[in-house]
This record gives sequence, C-alpha cells and structure tokens, in this order.
Amino acid sequence: MTHRPFVLWPDPVLRRPARPVGRITPEIHALWDEMVLAMENMPGVGLAAVQLGVPLALAVVDASAARGQAVRMADPVLIHASPETEAHEEGSPNLPGVSAPVHRPRTVRVRFLGVDGTTGEREFAGLWAASALHQIDHLAGRMYFDRLGRVKRDMLLRRARKLAS
Repeated sequence: MTHRPFVLWPDPVLRRPARPVGRITPEIHALWDEMVLAMENMPGVGLAAVQLGVPLALAVVDASAARGQAVRMADPVLIHASPETEAHEEGSPNLPGVSAPVHRPRTVRVRFLGVDGTTGEREFAGLWAASALHQIDHLAGRMYFDRLGRVKRDMLLRRARKLAS
C-alpha cells in the first residue's frame, strides 16, 4: 500500500480549517490506514489528514517506542490542558528539513470520535500530548512554527526556503 504525497508549505490547504467528519465510514477507516502508513514512512509520531491534502478533521498519533499503538481520532477537540509545559522538537513533512523546539502543555485531555464511531476522551502526556496538539493545530489551519516567536519563525522559514532551492 502507498500513500498520497505530503502537500508542501505554503499550500493553502495547510491554512484552512478541516471539515468535521461527523461519522465513521469504511472510507474514513481506509484513510486512517493510509495516514498511519504515511506517519510510519516519515517516520513521525502523528499525522493530520490535511497534511496529505485531505481537508477532513482526522488525525493519528503514535508516540510509543514499540510503534503499532496509533490512536485514530476524528473531530478531535482539546478539552483540558495542564499548566505545566514541556518542549519537544517539532517538524513537519510539509516543510522538510527544518524543526524547532515548541513548548506545549505536558498533559492534555482530548475528545474525539474513535474507530467504533462513538465519542470518547483520552488523556495524553509528554510526546503523546505534544503530537496530539500538533495534529489539532494542523486541523485548525496552524503550523508548528506559528507557535514560535516572530524572529525564530522567520529564521526557520528562511532556512526551509534555502533548503528547498
């Protein structure tokens, strides 16, 4: 199985909020499978459907050491974030070759539609939390570098343009 290519920054799909899914269908399951494959091929710890050019509110997260533990989420919503933060190095296949440390809440609680079509909640901590928030940002049309200060963001984007040329 292959996956569709990653869209590259500054493709407008990366700045548009994703459409809600609403219900889980066989097509959604197939798309999640494709997303897990793309995530593993990066390799990475999460992926949002918009990164593959699909404007649906779908995400997968797997920050496990052994892999194969992907959490599949439709219409994820952050419902609680701890005041304590951690920095993790973040990057994106949509802007290859660059990354930056991003401070995010250490623990979060997310509500989403799961694989069985029911709404549930899950708590994520550490790298799992950072990845879940990174994907939720993608689904809202935000990139990780939007969380950087202006100077760091501009430097990162200049470096990315230089690598791309």
